[in-house]
Amino acid sequence: MTPARKVLWHVVVIGALLVLLYPLGWLVSTSFKPATEVLSTLSLLPREPTGDNYAQVFDGVGEFGVLHYFGNSLLISVGAVIGNVVSCSLAAYAFGRLHFRGRGPLFGFMMITIMLPHHVVLIPQYVIFQQLDMVNTFWPLVLPKFLATDAFFVFLMVQFIRTLPRELDEAATLDGCGPVGTFRHVILPLLRPALITTAIFTFIWTWNDFFSQLIYLNDAEKFTLPLALQLFVDQATESAFGPMFAMSVLALLPIGLFFLAFQRFLVDGVATSGLKG
Repeated sequence: MTPARKVLWHVVVIGALLVLLYPLGWLVSTSFKPATEVLSTLSLLPREPTGDNYAQVFDGVGEFGVLHYFGNSLLISVGAVIGNVVSCSLAAYAFGRLHFRGRGPLFGFMMITIMLPHHVVLIPQYVIFQQLDMVNTFWPLVLPKFLATDAFFVFLMVQFIRTLPRELDEAATLDGCGPVGTFRHVILPLLRPALITTAIFTFIWTWNDFFSQLIYLNDAEKFTLPLALQLFVDQATESAFGPMFAMSVLALLPIGLFFLAFQRFLVDGVATSGLKG
């Protein structure tokens, strides 16, 4: 590649990066604008920066402060991570290593569920949880994760387990390990990259989830950060856009820090889990 093409390529890449980062920069900048400046000007930088938006968010959104909603989101996200890591790894081990009648059809049926839109099973799931008296609790958002309902993560781990040599299982059997012992002492330690990938994606998807939480959570006391954002928008009176943008920045901050901390593990997990080209 000639020097001129290198310069052109860098200019194009930097330009595309600026376009992609502009909405995020606008969000952060607007969170420091006073209420009179949020919708009255198109400038990126605030003319009179203020921290009142963040102060209002920490003082309270409705009846509760941002830390309350943050705790609800964290509780649901951590529960979903634990559920997916435990249940999906066990299901993947069964499909990837154990021999039982109907393994092929069951695995194919599981893969078909990946193509089902979430809205198809929404009403049956809601009816079930309503009959179990679990609506307006955290259980509908956490309990399915302990039942290996995310077929994508099961498939990811199955692909990883199939790359492990079966000689390891045979050696574990000679040492007196059964299926449970083999999974615990051999497969599970080697499954770490896929487990970390599952944990990262589950945390991000659950933290950003709005639709499922909107369906099952009704009381403001149980709201998560995505649901709490709607409290700033009032159809009857004036909407507080400044605090809403400030809370949006606070909601994005854990995701950014989480991704930066585990980015290396995410790349390693995808590269060793059968998803690479």
